[in-house]
Amino acid sequence: MKLKSMHRLLIATRNRHKTGELAALLGADFQVEDLTAHPDLPEIDETGVTFLENAILKALTVSRQFGGDVLVLADDSGLEVDALGGAPGVRSARFAGSGARDSDNTALLLARLGDAPQRAARFRCAIALAKGGALAATFEGACEGRILDAPRGCAGFGYDPVFVPETHAQTFAELPAEVKNRISHRARATQQALAWLLQLASA
Repeated sequence: MKLKSMHRLLIATRNRHKTGELAALLGADFQVEDLTAHPDLPEIDETGVTFLENAILKALTVSRQFGGDVLVLADDSGLEVDALGGAPGVRSARFAGSGARDSDNTALLLARLGDAPQRAARFRCAIALAKGGALAATFEGACEGRILDAPRGCAGFGYDPVFVPETHAQTFAELPAEVKNRISHRARATQQALAWLLQLASA
């Protein structure tokens, strides 16, 4: 499998925030699109018990729907809070129920935590690349931090307003995008994927 200089990369998501982050992280060598351009494809039931299992499931399911020239990237990511036994984990996007808004999930998280003194948490991201229904590579990244008592900032998405990475005093929703895109869980996993893709392109 060899990449062209400008390679089409299909992101297995309908989350435009996620697509935007990944496009920025991957850079101009990739023509990135996502599943919003393919409304006929059914939603994928994320039945994995780990982020990596779900990323692989999404990458393989979507890649089987396209020809062998389309490289599919799927990520699964979420928040693990120590005081909640690792929850919300793989249910991060639907913590407050199917169709829950980011604000609903965050409100439930803070309610469950209450005034617990232990606020340690981490974002995790797993990325899977697939082509023609075959798995090509996987990568994982994490960002350690803590959960605040209340949201701060208006950028980002998901739990970003309540998560402070251990290397900074601001939440992901307060940090400039260029800073978040250097230190986040998705950045760390994507950097590995990008290195693999660029090595593939030069082979």
